[in-house]
Amino acid sequence: PTSCKEALAFGRIESGIQRIYIPGNQKTLEVYCDQTTDNGSWLIFQRRTDGSEDFYRTWGEYQGMFGNISNEFWLGNENLHALTNNGDYELRVELKDCENATRFAKFSSFSIGSAQENYTLNVSGYSGDAGDALSYHNGKPFSTKDVDNDSHQGINCAVRDHGGWWYNSCFASNLNGAYLKCQTTTTQASSWWTFRGDKYSLKFIEMKFRPK
Repeated sequence: PTSCKEALAFGRIESGIQRIYIPGNQKTLEVYCDQTTDNGSWLIFQRRTDGSEDFYRTWGEYQGMFGNISNEFWLGNENLHALTNNGDYELRVELKDCENATRFAKFSSFSIGSAQENYTLNVSGYSGDAGDALSYHNGKPFSTKDVDNDSHQGINCAVRDHGGWWYNSCFASNLNGAYLKCQTTTTQASSWWTFRGDKYSLKFIEMKFRPK
C-alpha cells in the first residue's frame, strides 16, 4: 500500500505499524496508521505522550525520522514532503490536557514543501473544537535551533520556544516544544493557544494526515 487509506482498503483495519511504499521518493517506510478515528486512514507523523523523546533538535535531525514510532516520534520532513506533494490531503490534530479533556482540529488541506522550500507548511480549512492555532503558521518555512527561518526580527523562535516548527513571529501552536508534564509557566511548552493557552504543556498530542 502507498497510504494508510490503501492499507485499510486491503483489510488492515487494526491501528498500528504498517509498511508503505512512497511513490514520491520510491522508498518503503514504516508508519503508524490510525484506522479507527474519524473513519480511519490516518497516517500519524507526530506524537507526544510522556516526554521520553527530545524534540529540541537540529535541522538535519528534523529532516529525518527520530523517536519510537510506537510512542513519541517525528516522521521526518523529507518523508512528509514525499508523502504530501502529490494529491490532496487533510490534517487532523488530537490534543489532550492534564484533566483528560480532549479536543481536535481538522484542516481540509495540508501539504509540506520541499527542502528547497524549507519544508513550508501549507494548511487551510479549519474545523473542530480545539480552535485554530495553526493557520497563523500557514505559508511559513520550518525552523530549528540551528536554522532560523521565522518572521521574528532579532530572535530565533525555535531557540526561545524550544522546538522545531513552522514559526511565524513566533507561534500560536508549538506542538514540538518542551514536554513539561502539565506545567504552565513558559512558552517553551508544547502548547496550542486556543486550547489552554501558549504556556500549557499538553499531556497528549498527535498529528496525522490522510488522502481526501
